[in-house]
Amino acid sequence: MKSIVLGTIGIDDIETPTASVTGVLGGSATYASVAATFYSPCGIISIIGSDFDDQHQRLLEQRSIDLGGLQVIEGGETFRWGGRYHANFDGRDTIFTDLNVLPLQDPHLPENYRNTPYVLLGNTDPTVQIKVLDQLTDPNLVVVDTMNLWIETNPTLVEEVISRSNILIINEEEANLLSNKVNPSAMVEDLMAKGLEAVIVKRGSYGAVMRTTDNWFFVPAYPLVEVIDPTGAGDSFAGAFTGYLAKQNDLSQASLRKALVHGSVIASYTVQHFGVENLTKVTAEQISARYEEFLSFSQIEAGQ
Repeated sequence: MKSIVLGTIGIDDIETPTASVTGVLGGSATYASVAATFYSPCGIISIIGSDFDDQHQRLLEQRSIDLGGLQVIEGGETFRWGGRYHANFDGRDTIFTDLNVLPLQDPHLPENYRNTPYVLLGNTDPTVQIKVLDQLTDPNLVVVDTMNLWIETNPTLVEEVISRSNILIINEEEANLLSNKVNPSAMVEDLMAKGLEAVIVKRGSYGAVMRTTDNWFFVPAYPLVEVIDPTGAGDSFAGAFTGYLAKQNDLSQASLRKALVHGSVIASYTVQHFGVENLTKVTAEQISARYEEFLSFSQIEAGQ
């Protein structure tokens, strides 16, 4: 097993300007681990209640996701979230958040997880992220994601997690909170000064930008005519990014750039359906074709 993913597993109720669904499988670890398995098998570190549907668990197992790091609370209820998206799909309002078993998470990694070379600390409580970091044995790469809730309520622990990671993936609002800068470039440079090897800023429908110690790199968003549900796009982006690097076992600048494009490709498929289930039906041929399209969007002939 080349990679492990930490995060939440949840059941979501989602409303968009065009449709709504209830009871769909979601959570940061779900989207990220499914995305990672397009490139290599991975393990998942999360927590669920005994109410978790067998069908949902089978979906994870069928994706070659190792469930050895999954904590099950008997008699407990799985994390649930409900949200309503604005007309532009970039903004959303949380309708409800039922943490249920989530605060009980106390990860104890199986032995085969501890020496995993590629680790994604998906969006979850930084206390849990640190518990996982403390059990790892010299990973090649640690990618971390977070959100404004943790930055505002527990900034000290968020900073500790970042200091022990190699690559940070966040959006512009979170970059602003972490850096206290207004200019986007200044935000990223300030975050790089924390000792990171790369900072990736997700920009929603405008794509993503990556700053490494060597240079900048920009990737557009795939020009979809219709967006169905943006939930999990950022998580699947991070999962595909990490999964690709795990498959290649290469952290060169060229590999990081390709990983960013692959992350954008998988995120574009995520937003075309509700929940994670339809993402599992995407084929390797479809991914390859869209990857080539992404490359063509940004290539120009040399010279002026």
